[in-house]
Amino acid sequence: MRRMKKTLAALAAAAALAPCLAPAAEKARAKAAPPKEEYAVFVTSAGKIAARLLPQEAPMAVKNFVELAQGKKEWTDPRTGEKTRKPLYDGTVFHRVIPGFMIQGGDPLGAGVGGPGYAFPDELKAGEKPFDRACQLAMANSGPNTNGSQFFITEVPTSHLNPQPCGSPSGLCGYTHFGEGVCGCDLVGKIARAGNSQTKLEKVVITHTRPTCK
Repeated sequence: MRRMKKTLAALAAAAALAPCLAPAAEKARAKAAPPKEEYAVFVTSAGKIAARLLPQEAPMAVKNFVELAQGKKEWTDPRTGEKTRKPLYDGTVFHRVIPGFMIQGGDPLGAGVGGPGYAFPDELKAGEKPFDRACQLAMANSGPNTNGSQFFITEVPTSHLNPQPCGSPSGLCGYTHFGEGVCGCDLVGKIARAGNSQTKLEKVVITHTRPTCK
């Protein structure tokens, strides 16, 4: 009888602890779960190109790009000088394209000299070689730490774009790599051969579902 009472007491104690343990277990599972992958779909007048974004490599660049694409970040329109939160990339063009190299966009002016009215630092690491592969997404710049809204997508491997030692404050020069193509990469060459400003970027869609570019 005493043994039965002890068993019942143990079961009652376990039942009482269960509600306390459940939230802790949920928290542990949430902590262990990997972050959802995020993709950018470039909807152009020639078709779709999609890239997987890489916040673990370039958190500032990814955050900036996503917020500008979704209209969540304030920027200064160089056409009017006014601050706005409208999606920056909608209706822009690929203003600079070079066949066998890359396509560049993200300028509100469409001339290669415009931006969001601010700049943020490079995110480069010595020894990294992201541009050894084709269809890579990166920030365009006019020198160290001048990232804004302009970006480019490579058509072919472009190893000379990998970070190189230089006299910048960080000791490295290059282009912040923040995405890699997952579909539609064949369009990069098509857009490049069409010529400067001939292809419109209708919008950039940010999604957590892997795109098919269909």
